[in-house]
Formats: sequence, C-alpha cells, structure tokens
Amino acid sequence: MGNLKTKELNNIGYTDDRLKSMVITTVAKHFKHQHKTDTLALLADVKNNPLNYTGDIALQKIADALMNADVKPAVTLFELKPEASPLKIYGEDEIEEAAKKQMRLALSLPVSLQGALMPDAHSGYGLPIGGVLATRNSVIPYAVGMDIGCRMALSIIDADEKFIKRYEHQIKQAIGKWTHFGMEGRLGVTQHHEILDNAMFHETPLLKKLHGKAVQQLGTSGGGNHFVEFGLITLNEDNALELPAKSYLALLTHSGSRGLGAGIAKHYTQIAMNTCKLPREAQPLAWLNLDTEAGQEYWLNMTLAGDYAKACHDRIHANLLKTLGLKALHKVENHHNFAWKNKLADGIQAIIHRKGATPANINELGIIPGSMATPAYLVIGKGNAEALNSASHGAGRAMSRQDAKSSITKSAMKKMLVDAGVTLIDGSIEENPLAYKNIETVMNAQADLVTIQGEFWPRIVRMNKE
Repeated sequence: MGNLKTKELNNIGYTDDRLKSMVITTVAKHFKHQHKTDTLALLADVKNNPLNYTGDIALQKIADALMNADVKPAVTLFELKPEASPLKIYGEDEIEEAAKKQMRLALSLPVSLQGALMPDAHSGYGLPIGGVLATRNSVIPYAVGMDIGCRMALSIIDADEKFIKRYEHQIKQAIGKWTHFGMEGRLGVTQHHEILDNAMFHETPLLKKLHGKAVQQLGTSGGGNHFVEFGLITLNEDNALELPAKSYLALLTHSGSRGLGAGIAKHYTQIAMNTCKLPREAQPLAWLNLDTEAGQEYWLNMTLAGDYAKACHDRIHANLLKTLGLKALHKVENHHNFAWKNKLADGIQAIIHRKGATPANINELGIIPGSMATPAYLVIGKGNAEALNSASHGAGRAMSRQDAKSSITKSAMKKMLVDAGVTLIDGSIEENPLAYKNIETVMNAQADLVTIQGEFWPRIVRMNKE
C-alpha cells in the first residue's frame, strides 16, 4: 500500500497531530502490506467504535487514546527536590557562576541522579554547555540540545606537512567547493548516503516534513562554531591508534544534524513542556519519561539525528579526500550533544545527557578542539565515574558572541592568524581565538578524565562568514 497522508486521516476524523503520528507509526508496523482502502476503512471503524478494539494488540493504543478525553496528553505537576543531587565540577575557578547555578537547578529535578560540569562550561538554555546530567528513565530534550548529535570527526591522512605546502591552492579550492556553511543552501553536487533511505523518515508527519531539508543539507556544516580545517597532528609515543609517533596531515570537522535535529528538538521540547509542568525557572528542563510513547519516539528521533550528523561528516571527509587524492589511515569521531543509556558507579541504570561534553569512557577515543588558532587534542578516556565518564567538548567560550565582536578588529584577528600560521578562508570575528578559554588551562583541569594521544594544529580553516 502507499503511505497514508495526513489529509486522508483528517477525512476520517483523525485531526489531532499526536494521534495521527500514533496511527501512521502503527500502520507502518502492523498494516504495511494491507491495501490503503482497507486500512482507512479499519481506522474509520476504530474511530467510531474504539471500545471494540481495546483488546486488539495492534490497535489498542489508538483505541485507548480515542477514549481518553479528546486525546489530550496527561499533564503532571512536579516540584523540585529540596536538596540537589551530587555535582562534581572540574576547573571550577574558570566557570561562571550562572553555569553552576543552572547545573544545580537541573540536579534539583526529581528525576536527576548525578551531575558533572566540565572545565569548558558556560551558561546555555536549560542545561549549561559543558553540563553532564544523569537521570532516571527520562530524557530532557534541552539537556541534549538543539543541535542533536553535534560531533567531531578527525581523519588522520597518509601525508605530511609537505602536502600542505605544495598543494595549498588545491586544498583551498576543494574546501571552497565541497563545504557549505550557513542556515540555508546546499552543496553544488547532490549528495547520497544510506541515511536518507531510513524507513523512519516515512513513519511520522514530523520526519516526513523534515526529510526534504535533510536531503538538501546533507554534507553541510551550519553556522556558529562549526568548522572544516586541514592541519597537522603529531601523535604521541605508544598512542592508542598504534600509528608511528610522527606528524601527519589531518582533516578535522565540527558540525551537527542541521535542520533535522533542530526540528526534532523543538517538536519534542514542546511536548515535554506541555506534559511535564515544573516551576517556571526549571520549565526548560521538562522531560519525557522513556516508558511513554513520546519518550520512545524522541529517543528514536534523537538516534536518527545523530546518525544523520555522522553522515554529514562522512560526506565532507569522503568528498575532500577523494578530490585531493588522499587516503585516511584512521578516523576518530564522537558526539557531544546526545544522550546515552549507561549504568552509574552504583549500578543504577541511567540516561546520561552530555550537552557540550565528550564521552570519555575508559579507552574511548575523542577529540577536544581549541580555536581556529590553537590546538585540538586527540584524547582517550579514563572512565572517571565522578565525571560520568565525560570530558570537555572544547575550550569553551570566554565571551559572548556580542562581546567577541568588540574584543578585536578584523585586521588584528588577521594578524593573529598569520602569526599562528593559519589561513582563514571564511570566518567570523565572533569566533576569534580571544573569544575562547585557554585550551591548555582546560586540558590541565581534566587530567583525571582523559589522556592526550596527539596534538592537532589547524593550518587552513573554513567557518561561517560574518
């Protein structure tokens, strides 16, 4: 049968968006081989006689929803705990009080179990950037973040500094052609990846609506602090990659799930806020219980957005390496806006939210960038339970974007980059190196969390324009 259309559901009385989403998901799971006419007739009968279907395995949820007061989701009121759950702060002297206050508020939620604040932390919306939060059987969309699956990817290449010196012009041309920054637009060549064929894109009205944008934005990088850069990485002796300890050409990228992730985040945050009522100051931290349909839907959607973010990096790396005739010896990548299911040190099953934090489970590789003129670090996790097996996701902002604009002139920034040996193709003064904390200070503050495996220095950088 063909896919059900929302107009067809409207015509038989299914006008509520949440109910339509439930119906489409149910049909895709249980009636995908049935003729559409028969399915619509069945759904019409369920709508008119829901009591007859309360024992039906496939249709009971729809029947129950129809009998439940206009299908309005249940609203639950929650109070904050009088004492916050345990919090461990790394690099506390370098973290603004507003971020600490936000983290303590998050740890006052009744579902919160434990938290940690990374040394690059600064205040954000809901959970602070650099915040790590463990909750009981619940996921907080704003503790994952708007850019679901924002991540790093590093390709260590079978070449060295001589390649940059000899082919600098070709590298700039390749970055100009095969990368794209900004809210809209696309690459000049249509991109293909198996993620676009994921069946989930046909299962809910939300994902159907977002599929076109996902197709358009595949292989692009967005704005803000996202970047694509070629540089040199020097690996330490006895590194976990088991590569010779020397300097290699490397490609480093930072971006997320683009409009797909943002659309998912907005949709499920609204559902969370509508059903989980908290004191006003904590309302952005509304959660979805994972035993509910909305919670399960968000988890699947979050996972899809994370896979899409990875696909964007895959295309950027594949396009650039192929164009320049280069071969990757090793690729390392990690999310830093996501939620995972893990057990805490005491054995309790928890949902670990990392909003701007790098997973650092024991022997897990990750990348922690600095700025366009300072090094990034290839690291391996130590599995520190107090840090919820996490580390920073970068140097962290020391200034707001507005303050960064007035902190330095364009000519002064250009000189700073020249002195650092960096060629900037496109970029914003908002992302100038002074806008960030000292990456060395940040790394020193998390010596108990990760071990450095190598140091990457950017040489040719592209970011979003002013």
